[in-house]
Amino acid sequence: MMKDEIYIAAVGQIPVQEHWNTSLRELAALAIRALKQECQLGHPDSLFLANMFAPNLSNQAHLAALIAEYLGWSGIEAVTVEAGGASGGAALRQAVLALRSGMVDSAVVLGVEKFSDKIGADIDVALATTLDADFESMHGLTPSAQAALIARLYFHKYSIPSNALAGFAINAHKNGAGNPFAMYQKAISEDTYLKAEMINPPLNLFDIAPNADGAAALFLVRGDHPAMRQIDQKIKVSASTLSTDTLALHDRRDPLDWRTVRWSIQKALEQANLSLAEIDLFELHDQFSIYLPIILESAGIVTPGEGWKLGADQWTGLSGRIPLNSMGGLKARGFPGGASGVYQAVEAVNQLLGRAGKNQLAHPHHTLIQSLGGPGATAATHILSCE
Repeated sequence: MMKDEIYIAAVGQIPVQEHWNTSLRELAALAIRALKQECQLGHPDSLFLANMFAPNLSNQAHLAALIAEYLGWSGIEAVTVEAGGASGGAALRQAVLALRSGMVDSAVVLGVEKFSDKIGADIDVALATTLDADFESMHGLTPSAQAALIARLYFHKYSIPSNALAGFAINAHKNGAGNPFAMYQKAISEDTYLKAEMINPPLNLFDIAPNADGAAALFLVRGDHPAMRQIDQKIKVSASTLSTDTLALHDRRDPLDWRTVRWSIQKALEQANLSLAEIDLFELHDQFSIYLPIILESAGIVTPGEGWKLGADQWTGLSGRIPLNSMGGLKARGFPGGASGVYQAVEAVNQLLGRAGKNQLAHPHHTLIQSLGGPGATAATHILSCE
């Protein structure tokens, strides 16, 4: 174990749901309390806080300083990281960079989001701020409408059946049923999927992840940190990358080729000296079910136009060839905004440590997690490995 290697020494999470009576800072404190149950945590050197919508929905900017003080960590370096839906992954990336620089020895990555501070149209207005304000959202485009347009293009270009995305939603809810922290813990049938209400055709209710409140945390340290002496099974951050593309979808050469997905995964595999075939579990950003086939295709796992076929259980189920979103993903666990990428990392760590309960994979060694900001405007990719 080298001192310059970066490890995740502890993780913590709270259930993803509507926490009406719990404030944003209290949600953060609950995640840190869960973290402290795994590791003796004093004052970390740095706090990287992932959040998307606190200024819009909770009327609170300067969130990292507020929460650091509330946690009793006044005086530490604390910054908020925002990168749309990739905020959690971007915060993890910043923590890794800080630790690798040698300027800090420990860092907490904390993702927290509270949608339920507002209701109705205010939520849609907040979500639309992640689009290009001048050329997309000002004309009425929302993220779900944008995803529906992408789906229409995908369905048209490849002439695929109307139920092509069903497998991804079915697998997500099947895995969510085994996740005690998930918002939805009930499996669905294909018949249930097909009868669901259309939200933005061709996307129905089960194609869109539910907005939810949540908080999750990671404690990262350098290899020579005293906390590592308390840990038997060590989880190393083998790779950390982040790539960006145009924010506005119409500026892309091909709206169905998400280059950031490919760029960030390729760089991550190079860092970790691994191939795609050596990854035991993929935790990918399924805010909308149409994202998954495009991610799988853009990553080079399958050829363009064939990604939708991997929704079948024999491919991406827990015992499939390419296990995907083992704890339900955003679709069943819920979409806690900027905290989503941190939940992905927590779930990946629990899989590597054999703590995934009913959803435990057989001896996973390498997991790849990727958080997206919009349809590939930002892609943060990490590979976690069990030593």
